Amino acid sequence: MKARSPVRRTSGPSVKPSVRKRRAQSSAGAGKYSSIRKELQKQRAAILEEAGEGLSKRDGQEAFPDVSDQASAEVDQNFTMRIKEREQKLLKKIDEALDRMKKSTYGICERCEEEIPYQRLKARPVTTLCIACKTLQEQEERTRR
Repeated sequence: MKARSPVRRTSGPSVKPSVRKRRAQSSAGAGKYSSIRKELQKQRAAILEEAGEGLSKRDGQEAFPDVSDQASAEVDQNFTMRIKEREQKLLKKIDEALDRMKKSTYGICERCEEEIPYQRLKARPVTTLCIACKTLQEQEERTRR
């Protein structure tokens, strides 16, 4: 006689039973992430406010009489643009984390579907992977290079 698999397959949503169980646990303990949610919202507001200030104070291209001054200004402008691009990526990650909180999937590793420790979420609130899976991902990235 064959041993039966403990996982029951249903015709319902394609969400694994372990994920459904964790979502239920997560929504029951949604209050435990309230401080992280507030911090993410605060960080989001600060990034948007800074972006708004940057747009209102934006100066046009200045013409410098000295070539080295012009080059220095261009380097500064490129540096500022790189910072803004990083802020834009962070803003996207913050929005995704807040969305996962709404869907009650926040705090669950996207790779192994285990719960991500609270300390990791507190330190890196936009993370989607537990330490073990993130370490594995980084090792895989190194081998591809």
